[in-house]
Formats: sequence, C-alpha cells, structure tokens
Amino acid sequence: MRNVKSFVADNIVTLIFLTITIIAIPFSGLSGSYIISNLIDRFARSSFLVFALILPIMAGMGINFAMVLGATAGQIGLIFAVDHNIMGTEGLILATLVGIPLSVGLGWFSGQVLNRARGREMVTGFILGYFMDGIYQFFGLYIMGWLIPIRTAQVMQIDGGGVRNTLALESVRGGLDKIVSLKVGPFSIPVVTFAVIAVLCLFIIWFRRTKLGQDMRAIGQEQGISHAAGINVDRTRILAIVISTVLACIGQIIYLQNLGNMFTYTSQRQAGYYAAAAILVGGATVSKASIKNVFIGVFLVHALYITTPLAGKALFKSAMVGQYMSDFINYGIIASALVLHAWKNKRAADLARAGLRMSAEAQAAAGGVA
Repeated sequence: MRNVKSFVADNIVTLIFLTITIIAIPFSGLSGSYIISNLIDRFARSSFLVFALILPIMAGMGINFAMVLGATAGQIGLIFAVDHNIMGTEGLILATLVGIPLSVGLGWFSGQVLNRARGREMVTGFILGYFMDGIYQFFGLYIMGWLIPIRTAQVMQIDGGGVRNTLALESVRGGLDKIVSLKVGPFSIPVVTFAVIAVLCLFIIWFRRTKLGQDMRAIGQEQGISHAAGINVDRTRILAIVISTVLACIGQIIYLQNLGNMFTYTSQRQAGYYAAAAILVGGATVSKASIKNVFIGVFLVHALYITTPLAGKALFKSAMVGQYMSDFINYGIIASALVLHAWKNKRAADLARAGLRMSAEAQAAAGGVA
C-alpha cells in the first residue's frame, strides 16, 4: 500500500494527464488510426526540442526556460535560409550553421547570468527569455532590412522594413522529414527524423557516462562537495546551458521544418512553454529527468492537443473551449509541478529536522538514564 501511495505521489502529474486524455478520446470521436498518425507526426516534430532540458536538470539548474534563446537562434537561421532561397535539406543545413554559433554565444551568456542567480535559475531563465525576445524583435523589425538587407519580398514586411510576422517555410518544409519516408499501412514514418532523435538519445546515454556528465550529476546532487572534490562548478554549469541552448536551436529548426510556417516573433516563446510542460507531464521534476520522461510527456501532451478541442466541442458545443482547456492544462501543469516539487522539498526537510530532533532526544534520554 505504501508503494502504491509513493508511486501515485511521484507520478501525480502524469496520472492526471493520462486520465484527462483517456476521458477526452471517446468524446473527440476521432479514429484510432487518425490519432496514431498525428502522434507519429507530432512526435517527430517535437521530441528533439524537449531533450534540450535534460542536461540542465541533471546539473541541478532546474527547467531551462532560457532555452528560448536557442530556439531564437534557430529561427534566425531559418530566416536567412528562406531569404536566400536555399531549399530543402541544404536550407536546413544553412539554418543550422547560422544558428549554432549564435546559440553557443547566447548559451554562454545565459550560463554566466544563471551562475550569478544560483538558486533562482528558473525564474532568471524565464526573464532572460523575455529579455532576448525584445532584442530579437529589434533585430527582426529594424536591423533586418536596414543594416542587413532582405532579398525576397516573402520575408520583408509590406511597408519595406523588417521581417514579416508570419513566415512561410515552404522552401525548407519537410527538408528532413521527406529524405526517407516509410509507409506502413496508413501511417507515414519520417525515418531520418526518428534516426536523428535516436542518435540524440544515444548521445545523452553516452554523455552521462563521460567525465563531464558525471561532474554535472555530482553538481546536481551537491555543489559544495563537488567544488571541494575539484570540479569547476561554474564552468560545468555553463557547459550544461550551452549544450542545452544548442540542442534547442536544432530542435526548433526540426520543429518548424515539419510545421511549414513560423510565427516570427512568438514561436520561440511557445517552444519553452511546450518543452517544460512535456517533460514535467512525462514524470520529470526540476531535479531529475530521463529519456523516458521526454517520450511519455511528448506522447501525452500531443494526445491531449489532438483530442481536447473536439472533445470540448462535443461536450460544450464549442471547439474553442477545448482549445482553452488545452492551454489552461498546459500552463497549469508547469505551475502544479513546480508547486509539488517545492512541497516535496519542504516535506523532506521537515522530516529530516524531525528525525534529528528525535535522535537528539533519544541521546539525551540515554544520557540521563546513564
């Protein structure tokens, strides 16, 4: 009975999400093949992006909301690829070559800031995202088209200055997904995209066994002891954020090439919210995350996104109610997971203090008897 209670307490967010999804499926009226087909497409689209959060969590820095900086770098790369009319896989390669150096620099900057906000990394990362959002808008609306010329009308604003609010990515759409597409019955499987995700999984498994990976795990458990053991704590934390930011850059490029269009000034914000919600729904906490948590979270979040709007339409005669429910649950999951984590930490600290008091009382009683 105690094991059941412990399992429920540790996986309460996942169980709530699973229950809501199971309830929504019959009300949505969607066929199983339709749901599975959409899940395959969305799984390929989103998984890489969520993996960007694992290493900062492992290093004890919580959810890296500053991954938005990496997503922004990826979008800048895509803007250049579309503007230069480089199509397909070559366009994605150009976007990656532009985005990775930017994401390395932004990741280093983010790591430096987060090291100075030790213990408040998640809040600071969240604010960093808004800070970068302002710089990105200045870059897209004023620098592009003024200092950096825009070559094509499809990228330029109608008034001739800056990048459009919505950018069609037809030239690079499916540049990765369509390299090899395997047809299995009614389902189309983007083999190369899944292969890239598999390589990333193997990289994370390998990385955890390296010296740097072991250092990150040690820092995540106890920074003071890690420093005493000779680990350069600040440098290791910065590297965790840099790798996370680079992965977010690549993940955003993969996400947008699948989607085929980009909301130039808002897509990067949604990337951070979605990735955080997905990994938390998958059972991760702000101090522990695994590959399994990513897969479970992506599956459940997208299953809800597919079924809830139509379930809301059936129950409330309005598809918008279902969409609002999806968004409400998405953001609510982040808040509830953080509250539960804080509650568990406080409870563990209270139990530890109670144990110390009982031990001290027992020793005092034993001393009195003696």
